[in-house]
Amino acid sequence: MVTSNMAARSQSKAPTAVSPIASTEATLAGFRALSDPLRLQVLEALRTEELCVCDLCSRLDVPQSKLSFHLKVLKEAGLLQARQEGRWMYYRLNLSTLIELERYLSEYRRFSPILPARPCQD
Repeated sequence: MVTSNMAARSQSKAPTAVSPIASTEATLAGFRALSDPLRLQVLEALRTEELCVCDLCSRLDVPQSKLSFHLKVLKEAGLLQARQEGRWMYYRLNLSTLIELERYLSEYRRFSPILPARPCQD
């Protein structure tokens, strides 16, 4: 009796359409973090090497108090990894998160063919 009841429930549920482009909280946090010009400059500075906070401040001509906030946002979004060596913090890109954001955007290209717009009806 239990088996037939479970089968009836599973048959009554219609499959739901899942968008091929599903955003997650991590994806949203990543794009929010990328929305600030200074944070993009930080990523650009870290593109080829790991840097300590003092080097980032010097290269970007930004006070440490201002930079610390932006580093925190980037780190919480998973875009940066940090390690402490003595009293210095070193930052580097977290490539796995950047790859996930790239995958997210590539789904638009894959599932959204560029078609001419339909004419508007007056």
